[in-house]
Amino acid sequence: MLKLGVLVSGGGTNLQAIMDAIDSGVITNAEVGLVISNNPGAYALKRAESRGIPAKCISPKKFENREEFHKALLQELQENKVELVVLAGFLAIPPMIVEAYPNRIINIHPSLIPSFCGVGFYGLHVHEGVLARGVKVSGATVHFVDTGTDTGPIILQKAVEVQQGDTPEVLQRRVMEEAEWKILPKAIDLIANNRVSVQNGKVVID
Repeated sequence: MLKLGVLVSGGGTNLQAIMDAIDSGVITNAEVGLVISNNPGAYALKRAESRGIPAKCISPKKFENREEFHKALLQELQENKVELVVLAGFLAIPPMIVEAYPNRIINIHPSLIPSFCGVGFYGLHVHEGVLARGVKVSGATVHFVDTGTDTGPIILQKAVEVQQGDTPEVLQRRVMEEAEWKILPKAIDLIANNRVSVQNGKVVID
């Protein structure tokens, strides 16, 4: 049973999608063993607690510097024997954690990487960029995390149509419902069942 550590910062809709997928059997051979937020007010913590899942806030404001914060985060993951780290709205992951979990950290990004990704493209900013550019198709990407920003090997992608009259908020919701909540659980299931490997910097799915 693969033990997941889900890192969140807000409402936890992707966390909910993961928990629901485990309940329904879409994700097999995995369990959410820990939820961590850097935001004490994150509703995601309540979602976890309601399921009896250990939920902890590790806020950078409680540490003297970022390095101490990062050490505390890594220590929590290791003490709880987390095997796969899932970033679900948690933006920054430090190199020390990436190095401790090589190809064992995944992220969901709300665009079709390499479009609308990298520094500054997060949350609604991604969808604002999509609409400003006038593209017809957006989507979401699940990828392994490396020390760059949205540069790790791509596991899964799913396209979503951009519709006339979309606002960033409307497009964000559609991308979540039609792409993020589908491919994130699928990627976790593939990893939990040893069907994903990285060869020459690219993902191979058995």
